[in-house]
Amino acid sequence: MPNPSLRTSTPGTVLQVSALLPALEDALSEHFHTVRLTELPDPADYLRDHGKDVVAAVTSARVGVSDAVMDALPRLGAIVHFGVGYETTDVIRARARGIDVSNTPDVLTDCVADLAVGALIDVMRRMSAADRYVRAGNWGTTPFPLASRMSGKRVGILGLGRIGRAVAQRLDGFGAQVAYCTRSPVPGVDYRHLPTAEALAEACDALVVTVAGGHGTNGLVSAAVLDALGPEGYLVNVARGSVVDEPALVAAIEAERIAGAALDVFADEPNVPRGLLESDRVVLLPHIASATHETRAAMGDLALRNVRRFMTEGILLTPVPEASPTTH
Repeated sequence: MPNPSLRTSTPGTVLQVSALLPALEDALSEHFHTVRLTELPDPADYLRDHGKDVVAAVTSARVGVSDAVMDALPRLGAIVHFGVGYETTDVIRARARGIDVSNTPDVLTDCVADLAVGALIDVMRRMSAADRYVRAGNWGTTPFPLASRMSGKRVGILGLGRIGRAVAQRLDGFGAQVAYCTRSPVPGVDYRHLPTAEALAEACDALVVTVAGGHGTNGLVSAAVLDALGPEGYLVNVARGSVVDEPALVAAIEAERIAGAALDVFADEPNVPRGLLESDRVVLLPHIASATHETRAAMGDLALRNVRRFMTEGILLTPVPEASPTTH
């Protein structure tokens, strides 16, 4: 329920907590009294003196709204995330205060799924490594090593929400044998369900991670899961860096206990461990799964519509589920 202390007919401030898509920033400033927190000379002074004026906060999925900022905004009724993730905001805490929370689901599903499958092809066929080989002038001097075929392989999907299902649909076109792991089987899904991440990894040639971030999935891809994946197995992560035990992954790569990895997310972005940077069997991407003109525009439009709906009607267009999800 929206914060009962907020009357939608009363004007209030929209607080932009983090940098956003420029078009979204412009639209917020055009339609609402918007304050950009990161551009203020002293954000703490503003929150202390004007926090009572803020009725809605807009933030990125990577930044969220901290407990301290939330506590400084007594009339806050809505937190709008630009992005599908919202684990950077304590949703349970927010809702206990009567603050509703939204994200931008669905609009980025296709682009993230496209990139996940592309990354899987890249790491198995060693496309990025082959590009570096050609640029280094090695073609014709030393043979490029053989790679692994992707078509027809056994691919496990860790998390079968919107994005996981979109990945599975794409893999069907490659004749892949798809299996998945969620807390319980997904109704109406014919793919094989396995009860644990370790069991899924053991049954597959490649593991694609699409599970949501948050406390419940921290380190879910553990050393044991990587060992189950094995020296001929590949890991793709388009979810959150926190889902993978990164030191265990570095150790597995360095010891060649897995064949390779394609990673769009990391535990401490933009910092990437040296052991990953130095491996030619790892594809590294700068968190770009949803980074297309079309998807970012759609995300910005949906975030803006959430703010507009809240400021005019006191409700959100795409509120996040009551319980934190286990999959995207």
